[in-house]
Amino acid sequence: MALPLNPPLKPMLAKAVAGVDRLPDGDYWFEPKWDGFRCIVFRDGDAIELGSRNERPLTRYFPELLDPLRAQLPERCVVDGEIVIVGPERLEFDQLQQRIHPAESRINRLADETPASFVAFDLLALGDEVLCERPFAERRAALEQALGAVEAPVHLTRTTHDRAEADDWFQRFEGAGLDGVMAKPADGTYQPDKRVQFKVKHQRTADCVVAGYRVHKSGDGVGSLLLGLWSEVGGDLRHVGVAASFTAKRRAELVDELAPYEADADVGHPWQEWVEHMASSEEAGKVAGGLSRWNAAKDLSWHPLRAELVVEVKYGGVLDGR
Repeated sequence: MALPLNPPLKPMLAKAVAGVDRLPDGDYWFEPKWDGFRCIVFRDGDAIELGSRNERPLTRYFPELLDPLRAQLPERCVVDGEIVIVGPERLEFDQLQQRIHPAESRINRLADETPASFVAFDLLALGDEVLCERPFAERRAALEQALGAVEAPVHLTRTTHDRAEADDWFQRFEGAGLDGVMAKPADGTYQPDKRVQFKVKHQRTADCVVAGYRVHKSGDGVGSLLLGLWSEVGGDLRHVGVAASFTAKRRAELVDELAPYEADADVGHPWQEWVEHMASSEEAGKVAGGLSRWNAAKDLSWHPLRAELVVEVKYGGVLDGR
């Protein structure tokens, strides 16, 4: 590719705020926060590349998008957006996750059964010009001019200047699978990998059991807590996700706080199959069935804890029981 911006490119990120009314003073454009895979599309003539948030290529996982993007995007451009799968009643994030699979035959079958769409929300380059230094209001106008006539499965995200309308979207569209709303400063430039825009997400709380932990990737302290909820039917402890993103100080403190729960944790642990697999694994106990779809080399070994410690956790939504 010979674009003014070429892959890999990290997308601009967002800071979380508690509500539309909690935003710093300023002039904002608001958009729905789509619950999908962040994707930067690079088009240079017939060549199309789809880049993920973590800079890994997505192109092979969504073959059904290539021809529509080639047909409807400008000849040479870089467009930021989201890949989503629209179900009968809501966005289907779990169907997106099924695409990250090594078998091409499976990917092609899923592309036919549950085709994806691309929702565009920013224009980073057009022709030979990089637009990142332009304010968002100008980039949005250029995006509308370039993509104003697109048709499914390519879409141009809705936007509003009205805070009341943005708050109405936040309240009204949760059941459709939208993740909240985005607030983008009208004068903001596009800054890759920087949290210079804002997101308002739905937040709930749950009391979860801390049944284990993983060591931080640096080898120092606790990297994440493995969380479970007791099932009302059968009394099983269902793994529902992890709590992570601790500071270095907090990671070290958690080592001491969790130590009392490690004694005899492998005796009658509710995730006994995982415990036994950990004890016999030649690879430091990777969790059975828990391999990362994004990084097969990622270390998922863990340390069991007696299922006695309960924490209150904030979460944005439930996907496939997690």
